[in-house]
Amino acid sequence: MNTLLRRALTVVVTGGVLVGGAGLASAAGDASEAPAPPASTATPSGAAVPGTPCTASADACVDLASHTAWLLDDGEVTRTVPFLDGDPRSPTPVGTFAVDWKAQNYHSREFDADMPFSVFFAPGGIAFHEGSLERPSAGCVHLGKPDAVAFFDALEVGDQVQVRRPS
Repeated sequence: MNTLLRRALTVVVTGGVLVGGAGLASAAGDASEAPAPPASTATPSGAAVPGTPCTASADACVDLASHTAWLLDDGEVTRTVPFLDGDPRSPTPVGTFAVDWKAQNYHSREFDADMPFSVFFAPGGIAFHEGSLERPSAGCVHLGKPDAVAFFDALEVGDQVQVRRPS
């Protein structure tokens, strides 16, 4: 989940004062006394993130043409990684998805294969996970172990994943 959304969802009630958003005020004051929100340098959610084929609303971006993926936070790249995707018989789907669920120690019964640090985001069991960077997947996004751990730690259920194949 991007930082701006986390901030928007966080409201703390302390001593009768609501803290956490513009326009909120204490029980004794009025809205004009509420502090202004911090200035944001983030890329607007519909704008393209420089250097990627995705928009700032994405939390993860996948470029199937360059085999490059990014973790994003408020339109800012926080990690750039190589990956290997599906082969022509089992391609990685293109589109905009949401993280569905995560499993640190998942084992695929269909392929009888371990899929450590799985972050499932597309129908058919498509996930980011630790896997071979030499052998294509069955549609998943294979990452090296440090990158799989980083994606697992950074992405949460509901986060947006954009998979693109720029021409």
